[in-house]
Amino acid sequence: MKRVLIISPYFPPSNAADMQRVRMSLPYFKEFGWEAEVVTVAPEYSDMVKDELLLQSLPSSIKIHTVKAFPQKLTSKFGLGSLALRSLWFYKMKVSQLLKQGKFDLVYFSTTQFPVSILGRYWKKKLGVPYVIDMQDPWHSDYYKDKPKSQQPKKYWFSYRLNKYLEPIAMKAVDGLISVSEQYITDLQNRYPNLKNILAATITFGAFEPDNDIALNNAHRFPALLDKQTKNMVYIGRGGADMHKAIKPVFKALAWFVKNNPEVKLKLYFIGTCYAASGSGTATIMPLAVEHGVENYVVEITDRISYYHTLITLQQADALFMPGSDDPKYTASKIYPYLFTGKPLLTIFNSQSPAMKVFELCKAEYAYSYDNTPLLEEKILAFVGLLVNNALERPDYDKNALQQYTALQMTEKQCKLFDKVI
Repeated sequence: MKRVLIISPYFPPSNAADMQRVRMSLPYFKEFGWEAEVVTVAPEYSDMVKDELLLQSLPSSIKIHTVKAFPQKLTSKFGLGSLALRSLWFYKMKVSQLLKQGKFDLVYFSTTQFPVSILGRYWKKKLGVPYVIDMQDPWHSDYYKDKPKSQQPKKYWFSYRLNKYLEPIAMKAVDGLISVSEQYITDLQNRYPNLKNILAATITFGAFEPDNDIALNNAHRFPALLDKQTKNMVYIGRGGADMHKAIKPVFKALAWFVKNNPEVKLKLYFIGTCYAASGSGTATIMPLAVEHGVENYVVEITDRISYYHTLITLQQADALFMPGSDDPKYTASKIYPYLFTGKPLLTIFNSQSPAMKVFELCKAEYAYSYDNTPLLEEKILAFVGLLVNNALERPDYDKNALQQYTALQMTEKQCKLFDKVI
């Protein structure tokens, strides 16, 4: 049995999007010849929302090692708040010890806390263990460089320069790349020609069927967020100005619809739109709703909710909405959980997004692009009209296509790349 040591700073019970691939893959690694152990940062060192139910999805046989991190209260005085930077030293010490003590064939970084990935090169040089990096998002990117300061992430000037310095350190000696988007890999290969000679695979996030059982068995724990007196269309995920191009056509269509149907009982929910600590988030969707005069029909909840609360809320919705980024490389990790709900789904993405191919393959009927769909607002109006008149049929997604995107299938693809790397 080959052995992989997985580096995932966020891990259950922390409810972080970037640990979901690891969490959903752990039950299946052995099936494909790999024994996995995880090294994570102890949860008390992060302010990420905790969801204890996530622990129920983990195989009891998996070894979980924890490391410390410098306290955020201390490091924030120097402008260093990221978990990756705060835990870097502790990772170096702990993993070096583990690699010396046990025979590991591979180190696998699966996280968006990218700075920890520079340690792969160090461990490879010192201990001869190859490493693979999972690019769930771009690491160094020019996307925000020409954006107004109000749209740039906090401390962008610092993170941009830091990422530009650290990324090549990790990429110089990496043995394999996994990414949710083929374009992310292409961009890296153009930036670092040596990467054209290493193994790479585009592997999306999958759907993990046991999660539905956990959610249903604990539904009584979660407060209801939706108004039972209205028809509810729901999106749960991050907000941001980069999604405005996808959301504006919906608000324009909604404004026309409610003007002509003033008695309609309809609400669009945007839940968990900000990564900030609970109660301190900044609304990025409601100002757009106000601009289009539909604020009475839109609810934005910036606080993030737990993963299983999310699944239950999606099941309680009458229809789902998924906006994409204006970045054509963007693909949403939530695609498959949304499709597996079997709910009517309206999606609006950039026409070049890899997500569009998935929607087509799965035969998602209401999948549109904001930049290439003719009569887009009319099509949105038709969807809304069917929704409020109870005429939206349960979608008939292609089951064979969906089965290609289960966590089991995605784990097999990861393991095939691991096998080739070693």
